Amino acid sequence: MKRNKILIIIGAVLTLALIAIVVYLLLTVSRQQQELAEAQLTNEQLQDNLTMAGELAELNAQFEQHENDAIRLENDTILAKYNAAKQRVEELIAELNSQKVKSAEQIQKLRDEIATLRGLLRHYVAQVDSLSRENAMLRDENTEIRNRNEQLTSTVNDITRKNDELNTRMTLAEKLNVTGLSLTALNKKGKNEKNVTKATQLMVTFTIPQNNSTPVGTKTIYLRITGPEGSLLGNGGSFSFEGQTLTCTAKKTIDYSGDEIAGINIYWDVNATLNPGDYTVELFADNFRLISRHFTLKK
Repeated sequence: MKRNKILIIIGAVLTLALIAIVVYLLLTVSRQQQELAEAQLTNEQLQDNLTMAGELAELNAQFEQHENDAIRLENDTILAKYNAAKQRVEELIAELNSQKVKSAEQIQKLRDEIATLRGLLRHYVAQVDSLSRENAMLRDENTEIRNRNEQLTSTVNDITRKNDELNTRMTLAEKLNVTGLSLTALNKKGKNEKNVTKATQLMVTFTIPQNNSTPVGTKTIYLRITGPEGSLLGNGGSFSFEGQTLTCTAKKTIDYSGDEIAGINIYWDVNATLNPGDYTVELFADNFRLISRHFTLKK
């Protein structure tokens, strides 16, 4: 009887010990499974971190690739959006590096934000391409307009030049023509004098041919005679020519009707002994130099 009690006690002890061992083993297995699950989760998070780090680095490189495009466009609105998105990428990179392990919620939030930034980049690139095309079209239009303006300018300049030439020809056509100009020394009897030192008068003779382009009316013809020394002979008054005031030797007024006037004479009385040599005779009228000739008077 006593022996049976002992066996019962031993059996109970062994049973308790077995139960304790089983419980211990179960707890150990459970703890190991939890640790394994935690380790697996940590590895997955680290892998997610590495994946997102790579995505952020790639995204950052893409932003930098288009940075020059943003600056060249000189569009403040697009550039501001671009800088804000690029700054956010850099902040996410710093945040990812500062915290190695994140919760599933944090990882999903990061993934969503990366997706948003990718969408912003695509939108930005589309805007850049659109503006680049518009700028290219504007440059082409500006080039075309500039070419047209240059053509118009060239045409206007050509027409202006032709008009100037036409006006010049028309103006020249209005000028009195002079032919048969001569310079003769006269003595006190009004006869030709071969020795210029004995001359008492100089006579300039010329003819005005018919010219229907010249306005008719009273014409004052101014004579200038320059002696061998280069000084002007006489002082017959002054007249205007090409914005200057010139002194003349003598002058004569005629009535011009468009028909030829032959044998016009203008005289100048010699007031000092003339020297032999080359004399220059010029006639002016209506702000034109009608003619200029050189004559040699001998002793």
